[in-house]
Amino acid sequence: MDLGICLRASVDVRGDKRTRKRVLFFAEAVTLAHVARPIVLARALDPSIYEVVLACDSRYERFVADEPWRNLPLRSIGSAQFLEALSKGSPVYDVQTLRRYVSEDVALIESVRPDLIVGDFRLSLSVSARISGIPYVGITNAYWSPHCAAKAFPLPVLPMTRLLPLPVAGLLFRMAGPLAFRLHCAPLNQVRKENGLPSLGNDLRRVYTDADHTLYADMPAMFPTGPLPAGHHFIGPVLWSPPVHPPPWWEEPLPDQPVVYLTLGSSGTAHLLPVLLDALAHQPLTIFAASAGAPQPSPLPANVRIAEYLPGTEAAARASLVVCNGGSPTSQQALAAGVPVLGIASNMDQFLNMAGILRGGAGAVLRADRLSPAAVRAAVHALLAQREFAARARELSAQAAAFDAPRRFAKVMGDIEGEAWSSARPVAARPIEAGN
Repeated sequence: MDLGICLRASVDVRGDKRTRKRVLFFAEAVTLAHVARPIVLARALDPSIYEVVLACDSRYERFVADEPWRNLPLRSIGSAQFLEALSKGSPVYDVQTLRRYVSEDVALIESVRPDLIVGDFRLSLSVSARISGIPYVGITNAYWSPHCAAKAFPLPVLPMTRLLPLPVAGLLFRMAGPLAFRLHCAPLNQVRKENGLPSLGNDLRRVYTDADHTLYADMPAMFPTGPLPAGHHFIGPVLWSPPVHPPPWWEEPLPDQPVVYLTLGSSGTAHLLPVLLDALAHQPLTIFAASAGAPQPSPLPANVRIAEYLPGTEAAARASLVVCNGGSPTSQQALAAGVPVLGIASNMDQFLNMAGILRGGAGAVLRADRLSPAAVRAAVHALLAQREFAARARELSAQAAAFDAPRRFAKVMGDIEGEAWSSARPVAARPIEAGN
């Protein structure tokens, strides 16, 4: 071990007389959603009780730079790599990547010496937190829970769905499902085995939600479950908007017509933005569009106002309809404002989230691989014209208001502290090396 590290560790051990619990957040920056939720929940912790440290990839540094806690670098695979894997139905992480993640996680944990770890889609914490002996809280969505009442996986957009009729593609998907999910689970199970931990089996839901305490950033009314084991908690939607200055047009007077807030987010399909804008051009609508880093089409239709990022919660509140990729962050902003959602879904996560919205009667979904301007216009006008969609969205908004995710998170943290955080013990494991 490096002598400097030894000396720093010695000083830390002898001289760190903590009066606060130290919480280390891991934000896996494959999409902005997995960074946003840790930011919101970290803000919820009383700084007189907790010392927050947040680890995040430098790609999203601008969103955490002004926060009052200590920010540390954390390498994550790129969003493009993540989205490409989803589009092909391939495992997101291979064994080599997870080994490197575990090695880097453990080094960071040893440096920070937290009392508790909170992670959002950092699957390697299933290993690194356990071998470090630190209690681990995982943030996820209820539709990934093994205890979710809805067990069937919907058919996502895959290469074969672009070529085959959907009934045929669906049959092949169901036939190949068990083998495909085994392949998705295998990398983490392999790294767990190498580090003295038991397999999580071939249920992808277990792989995605494994933690000592699992928090569901949803409402149970949308994603009902069976009885939850101890340590599983619904905390409600975690709402976040990027800290951006509104564009010059934000305060301009608007025509007397419905506003549609359109964003495909950081995990949307960039080439669909101009398709959607063209579909809604010359309609009796005003479009507030956020490109989220994608190239902005030019020229723009006269009824479109666009910016790279918009304050999403405010944009949803101004809108009569939200059009998004179907993922939970933007759809939760819409429902919190009592506004229906049109999801243009591609990956499994988006289809699972939209299934809850469809069950609640607060929106509609279109497949990204079957998108047409006529279908977009028809769905938008139906959602605006049929009042029951807005009525159901308002009902869900009232239910969401009963949840206060930051407050519930702070309470869960206090309950965990009451259970003695130091009860975790590291597993017996061989030394970890990045090249293993």
